[in-house]
Amino acid sequence: MKSVAAVHRLRLVSGPEGLSFILLLICSVLKRTTSFNGVPVMGTVHGVLFVLYLVFLVQAYQARRWEPKRGLVLFVLSVLPTGGFFAERMLAKEERGELDAPVPAAAA
Repeated sequence: MKSVAAVHRLRLVSGPEGLSFILLLICSVLKRTTSFNGVPVMGTVHGVLFVLYLVFLVQAYQARRWEPKRGLVLFVLSVLPTGGFFAERMLAKEERGELDAPVPAAAA
């Protein structure tokens, strides 16, 4: 049950982390093109969400005993502007049990 909670926490923070990244990029453009400067606020919000994402990713990785490839994919998604949304969808499928379980090498 602990591993399900770890995946759930990671899923809950992945969407807001992705949105904050996009908003930070928009604020960065606005800072250069207008007098509006929302970068300090959005930078802080995104930074906190990104650190939470990484902490929850490590917890879920350890609790679920994911393969390194899966952890790497979820990390790469966190540094792409829309990757948080794809991570959220992938984690939601895992929570519902819709993802295929990895086949052990001996059974293949």
